[in-house]
Amino acid sequence: MTEFDALPAGWTVWNESEQRCVLVYRPDVFDSHEFPAPCLPTIYLTHGRRSRRPGADRSTAGDSWYVTLYLEPDVDRDADRFAAREAAIAGAVDLAARFAAGGIDYRGLYQVPREAYLAKLDELTGRE
Repeated sequence: MTEFDALPAGWTVWNESEQRCVLVYRPDVFDSHEFPAPCLPTIYLTHGRRSRRPGADRSTAGDSWYVTLYLEPDVDRDADRFAAREAAIAGAVDLAARFAAGGIDYRGLYQVPREAYLAKLDELTGRE
């Protein structure tokens, strides 16, 4: 059994290391053909606070663990902070489950929404 076995359907571990884990939602749907590649919903679990944009990590040993949901590089939900990696993994799995069940208000994160993208997320998460 791995640490992410409890991930809900649709979520995949994209990358995992001791300092960072990346989870993605429905890469079969958000595959850059119909939607731009940066629109792949992504949860980053990092040791130390991340910068504002995916791909520009800034981790410092001894810092807390952070779990952040990104809908696009500049569209994210405020990070949840955890004292230990195990708690952060549980927090990431919980966030993924709430997202997949339609329990996260991702529309509220946008200033200029992508209607087709959000409509597809509504469909996939049962918020139609």
